[in-house]
Amino acid sequence: MFTGAMVALVTPFQEGQIDFETLDELIEFQLEHGIDAIVPVGTTGESPTLSHEEHKQVMERVVKGAGGSVPVIPGAGSNSTAEAIELTAYAKKVGADATLQVCPYYNKPTQEGFYQHFKAIAEEVDLPIVLYNIPGRCGAGMTPETIARLSELENIVAIKEATGSLDQASEIAMRCDITILSGDDSLTLPLASIGGKGVISVVANVVPADVKAMTDLILQGDLVSARQWHRKLFALGKNMLTLATNPIPIKAAMAMREMASDELRLPMTPLEDSKKATLRQALKDYGLLG
Repeated sequence: MFTGAMVALVTPFQEGQIDFETLDELIEFQLEHGIDAIVPVGTTGESPTLSHEEHKQVMERVVKGAGGSVPVIPGAGSNSTAEAIELTAYAKKVGADATLQVCPYYNKPTQEGFYQHFKAIAEEVDLPIVLYNIPGRCGAGMTPETIARLSELENIVAIKEATGSLDQASEIAMRCDITILSGDDSLTLPLASIGGKGVISVVANVVPADVKAMTDLILQGDLVSARQWHRKLFALGKNMLTLATNPIPIKAAMAMREMASDELRLPMTPLEDSKKATLRQALKDYGLLG
């Protein structure tokens, strides 16, 4: 249902407030460059430091900005099942096409707890769900067995795999036919080799057309040609992932390209000056800066 190049959209700030004018411009930029879907208010969208009201405002603004031309899949997860249901219901109310549901963080539920959490959301709100498995952020993650159980629920249609493990993804593919999406830009092509069908991408904030060129080839089954894009995108994606915690580097890159401010909300802080030169060189090497 949801495949290809999907952008994990940043949330731009200006003097502590959401910069909705720039947000509109970023949405238009994505649409002009052929992105397949927009995923706001996730990790890259700094959902942990948005109030619930701000979270809802961004959801609504992105749905309105996309205008039905591509699916909008906002993050609506929480470590509270009741809060996740509330955000998911709001996403449906404003016309979102699906929601991204992160594993409950901090609580560290059992596998049964994960199952019951997502089952409750799926049964309460009739809207497709993309699961988000990222134990490095959440303190715990789902096993392939749990994901296979959840895939039997009608509303659960895909999983954003951000464990970094091809064995994990392979076992998911072996156990069920849920759509597997990469949660790491560097693993989009490797995951495609075992059946992955796209990526929820950080680097697509600056190069959506290039990410789409690669995923289009993947979906056509041309992994050899896709490899050329993988090699080109890899260095850029690596800097986005290793210089600092996401979304610090991508916001710095967007500021260098005058797309948006590099402002973040505490406890996130801007990229250190000592690392900006490395990022700037990566952008120059890619052809994004003169």
